[in-house]
Amino acid sequence: MTSTASTATGPVSTRSRWVIASSNAGKLREFRELLGGDGGVEFVTQGELGVDDAEETGLSFVENALLKARHAARATGLPALGDDSGLCVDALGGAPGLYSARYAGGHGNAAANIDKLLTALAEVPETARRAHFIAVIVLLQHAEDPQPLIAQGVWPGRILSTAHGDGGFGYDPVFRPDGHDCSAAQLDPLVKNRISHRGLALASLKRQLTNLYANP
Repeated sequence: MTSTASTATGPVSTRSRWVIASSNAGKLREFRELLGGDGGVEFVTQGELGVDDAEETGLSFVENALLKARHAARATGLPALGDDSGLCVDALGGAPGLYSARYAGGHGNAAANIDKLLTALAEVPETARRAHFIAVIVLLQHAEDPQPLIAQGVWPGRILSTAHGDGGFGYDPVFRPDGHDCSAAQLDPLVKNRISHRGLALASLKRQLTNLYANP
């Protein structure tokens, strides 16, 4: 893909540099693997450009993804990709939801977050432990872009009573995806990347970009 597609908000060049609204090397790798290739897009994290994280003050995953992307686009002058994700448990009214990474207080303490989750579900039977991961990814052409591309992925399953496996990250050891007899932490990484919430959201975004480039 070497052409330029136009939208109501201006041209989208397929030969350009995009900033990822994160300093996470893992996310950079995921975006490069699925959205890179012959599209000619060079991805860089905001951390590499000296941009701090945006304050996540939104009340939804979409709002937070937009906040992150807009912050990165404004600071760098580049098209920006922002994402937000979390675990929603039916029996807990959707918690931990937006606060998944800091459910137990500190940010990113997976062990503490899992302990708090299992404690909250201690009296909940297995049949009532339905849950899903959700990921939302947003692409802004520029900081004031009124027509962002928005992609969403949902990964349904249930919460186990104990942790299993040491792969993945976050809540993966206690999340059993529908259609599998193991936790997300026990899945082959290639399988997980294809069927997970983030993998599905990235695939959706890629389809939107392909349609955009094909229909200028």
